[in-house]
Amino acid sequence: MSIAIVAIIGGVIISLAGIFTDAHTRQQKIKLKAIEKEVELEQLRLETYTRETEKMRLELEQSKVLLLEEKQNAGK
Repeated sequence: MSIAIVAIIGGVIISLAGIFTDAHTRQQKIKLKAIEKEVELEQLRLETYTRETEKMRLELEQSKVLLLEEKQNAGK
């Protein structure tokens, strides 16, 4: 009789360990997906920043050219 109780308790413990392990694995997968999404978002932010910076650089260069043209025309 005591062997049966030990077997039942062992089976319950193994089942619970499996359930906890599975839950932990799922939680880790969810965390990994969240981190992957954060990395993707940060890459998009960096691309946007780079594009905006390049756009501002081109606008500044264009403004410089216009100012130089105005100075040259004013000096004539």
